[in-house]
Amino acid sequence: MVTISVSANGIRMGYKVCARQIPKVVSSSVNKQCCVSAIFHRHFKYFSMISAAVEGRLQSMKSRHDEIMEEMKSAGHTSPAIGKELSKLMPVVNLMEKWEALVAEEASLRDLLAELKEDEIEMKSECLEELDLIHQKQAMLTELMMDAAIPQDEDESDSDAIVEVRAGTGGDEASLFAAELVACYINAAKLLSWKVEVLSESRTDIGGLREASLSIVAGNGPPYRLARKSDDEVPLDDGSETFFTSLGPYGTFKFESGVHRVQRVPVNDSRIHTSACSVAVLPSLPDDSKETDLLPMSELKIETMRASGAGGQHVNTTDSAVRITHLPTKITASIQDERSQHKNKEKALRLVAARVRDFRKSTEEKARGETRSSLMGGGDRSERIRTYNFPQDRVTDHRSKESHFGINALLNTEANIVLAFLPLLHKLHREEKIERLGETNTSA
Repeated sequence: MVTISVSANGIRMGYKVCARQIPKVVSSSVNKQCCVSAIFHRHFKYFSMISAAVEGRLQSMKSRHDEIMEEMKSAGHTSPAIGKELSKLMPVVNLMEKWEALVAEEASLRDLLAELKEDEIEMKSECLEELDLIHQKQAMLTELMMDAAIPQDEDESDSDAIVEVRAGTGGDEASLFAAELVACYINAAKLLSWKVEVLSESRTDIGGLREASLSIVAGNGPPYRLARKSDDEVPLDDGSETFFTSLGPYGTFKFESGVHRVQRVPVNDSRIHTSACSVAVLPSLPDDSKETDLLPMSELKIETMRASGAGGQHVNTTDSAVRITHLPTKITASIQDERSQHKNKEKALRLVAARVRDFRKSTEEKARGETRSSLMGGGDRSERIRTYNFPQDRVTDHRSKESHFGINALLNTEANIVLAFLPLLHKLHREEKIERLGETNTSA
């Protein structure tokens, strides 16, 4: 038995090759070692052993599952909170059971290979093919278990979202692109059957946007399923050859946070102008949340005033505009888009609550000496994340180093820019979280 092992980024990877897997025609030790290497590289992309940190978290989740099951047996009932926790743990346990079944099947095949005679070539070939399939299934299960091991509560990927877009440097060009970006985000949400509401917007005379805030709510719409297929499309026994991560609005749009730089030639000019828009994506509580669930009313200062700007005689005769200030943080939100003061207050409250929650989250991370993922940067509006080069018809994401061509299609059609860059960004972000999980485990 020859064992080959590799360690990379804290992930232990290995493959055990039975000497009998080496073709009979290979006689010399040098050629035999080359053959072992070839077999290893053929299987390497399919088979990976989970890191100790991930394995430890999975075992912890399984222990918690078993603990809850024992409590339910003794008590005969459970609370809604425990039931919800159990529903999240059960899929993890199912994955681990499938993994254990594959390990047992692999061991059985290896025992059979060891017992076969030298001349039973056809049987050996069949066993090796079965091992190949098992390793591919193990690779698929490994991906799923890594997803399961990542703490989901902190990430809030299934939350609704508030998306804020602001025109930056570049004057009219920046405001025009801000309007295009907002339209693109609305289109992406509609493609996913999610509800979009414009909380506030400030338009320019030429149709651009100085700033806008969108609320994107999944509601009864399905989550976005980020599919990842095996290269060889080898199905698991339960038919789940396509496995996925379900993302809500925040999980889908969060990678849009940052500065979007635009390079293009304005209609009334012949030179390339560079402008920028900033985007912030915040997790939001559901639409049906009570006011007291958002923020304590004692912490808020609510002011009403007459709306300004376009809107006819009504804006000058009623105090429909609302400004809410969160007194401890001095964070404010002003809404005047609706004719109804009640609706403006509701929108402003949701907006200021999302901003306060995001501010508190970043403050807590700094207090613990933590920073957000390097992929996500600081999560603020100051980091350049993407460049839209119109003369070259190319969009480049600076975090993933990925480029897509066809800017108009990416902005205006189903080939949406949010969904185009999401798979690789999500993959890289997941790898970073797994790496941090290992670092946390080491420091502990």
